[in-house]
Amino acid sequence: MASLETASPALEVLRRVFGYDSFRGEQEAIVGHVAAGGDALVLMPTGGGKSLCYQIPALVRPGVGIVISPLIALMQDQVDALNALGVRAGFLNSSQDFEERRMTEAMYQAGELDLLYLAPERLRVPATLDLLDRGRIALFAIDEAHCVAQWGHDFRPDYLGLSELHERWPSVPRIALTATATQATHAEIASRLKLDEARHFVASFDRPNIQYRIVPKAEPKKQLLDLLRNEHSGDAGIVYCLSRSSVEKTAEFLVANGIAAVPYHAGLDSRTRAENQSRFLREDGLIVVATIAFGMGIDKPDVRFVAHMDLPKSVEGYYQETGRAGRDGLPSTAWLAYGLQDVVQQRKMIDQSEGDDAHRRRQSQHLDAMLALCETVECRRVQLLAYFGQESTACGNCDTCLTPPESWDGTIAAQKLLSTIYRLQRERRQKFGAGQVIDILLGRKTAKVIQHDHDTLTVFGIGEELSESGWRGVVRQLLAQGLLAVEGDYGTLVMTDASAAVLRKERTVNLRREKVTKATSKPDSSSKKAAVELPAEAEPVFERLRAWRAASAKEQGVPAYVIFHDATLREIATSSPQTLEELGRINGVGENKLAKYGQQVLDTLSA
Repeated sequence: MASLETASPALEVLRRVFGYDSFRGEQEAIVGHVAAGGDALVLMPTGGGKSLCYQIPALVRPGVGIVISPLIALMQDQVDALNALGVRAGFLNSSQDFEERRMTEAMYQAGELDLLYLAPERLRVPATLDLLDRGRIALFAIDEAHCVAQWGHDFRPDYLGLSELHERWPSVPRIALTATATQATHAEIASRLKLDEARHFVASFDRPNIQYRIVPKAEPKKQLLDLLRNEHSGDAGIVYCLSRSSVEKTAEFLVANGIAAVPYHAGLDSRTRAENQSRFLREDGLIVVATIAFGMGIDKPDVRFVAHMDLPKSVEGYYQETGRAGRDGLPSTAWLAYGLQDVVQQRKMIDQSEGDDAHRRRQSQHLDAMLALCETVECRRVQLLAYFGQESTACGNCDTCLTPPESWDGTIAAQKLLSTIYRLQRERRQKFGAGQVIDILLGRKTAKVIQHDHDTLTVFGIGEELSESGWRGVVRQLLAQGLLAVEGDYGTLVMTDASAAVLRKERTVNLRREKVTKATSKPDSSSKKAAVELPAEAEPVFERLRAWRAASAKEQGVPAYVIFHDATLREIATSSPQTLEELGRINGVGENKLAKYGQQVLDTLSA
């Protein structure tokens, strides 16, 4: 290992400021390229260390690094985290009063900042551009660059104007970063930001510390409660729901069952949203239940799980959201409950969405890829990475690897279900949703069946070999395979062009066998517990360090991770350093933090 005297300026900054001995993966190449004045487009997973890729070049190059970020609500925390490292950082956004903005602008012009964070809409204000002209710019970092892609999962129109940066400051290097992008989104980012000459860095999208699990919906809130009680008791996590109503109900359910949780969605007033987000960032073990309006740029490293109560709209969105778990590299869980109604609802939303046919086709392709991930009998991670163009082998740490699902020849079942729909449409000129079709197959003489005389159909009662949940699984998987479609406001089932081949016995239909797990209060021994075990003797030491960190964070009004990450505290608890020199060798303990907190840590260890 190179000594500090012979190390490159970038490596010296990494060690002195951030407290790490070496770069990870592509970081060193990216930092070197941008520090030398080159443009870069970086695709790197959440938690992969993207921020260092622009922070270190900004500290190495003369001038101020300008960071374009859409995350006004999080800029203060990002700046606090840098200030704690001894980095001179500031921001300009609408949350500041005139005096605060004036002071930050003066510091920028005087060269007294290392990094300045701006929201993209500020660059449409001529006064901001004039301000930037009055200082020296080290680089432009465009964070969350996928926001520029109109057909991506989080389009922001203000990002479209960022191509002008190169026209106004052609000699200033630009680095655009995103945690997720298919090849099509990747190409769109490069085109819209005029980064055609930039060097592209595509890191592995694999997050091996995340265990992906997708379960059939039974009683989703109770299933979630089991997950939290049995595997993530006391852990911080994010629960995503599709609607605001579902967010509220799920948060209330968790609180009623003794679990600390807060809601977050666009329908809450801005003050409540800000307060709940702040609590999540600053408190240990709090759960936020949210719509996808929450989470971009959340830098909380110790989120131990991300749960989805509804089917995400795309693999890109799902990957970005699950990537908010385990940013510290420690084992974490990505859990999704998924059912037939999710598919029906998503198909209906696409049909009713604004936009032209091309837009709806693209939305359908996103959903089809998400359904394929849910229904696969192969390794989830292999399927997920393949979506981003990356080859891999079975991971051994997802539900399909840990408890391989069975597949079965569902051709006859598919023929029975399609025949029922065909007879309803051809003989009765009627269309119904899954519930009525399944009642007919099971031979149930419900009021609705009798009312429509459906008990006289030749298909009545021909499907008694499967349970209701089994038939719902067949419907869901036929929808996923394009052998069924959903139509109209009531989610009625209709056949597709591909259905005929199944009815004519020209196509075999393989299905994943349904394995519905009931809610239980006992831990599921088949699922790998995500919590990381410390040596028994280190556990109480770690808890003492966490208590010290919580008190210090509260006193300073910053999130606990700004002081030290859990991973750093775990290493301290395990290695028990006795001197400041020994403490300084721990990952994540840089020069500034050693000077500020070193003695307090040693005192806590000796208490």
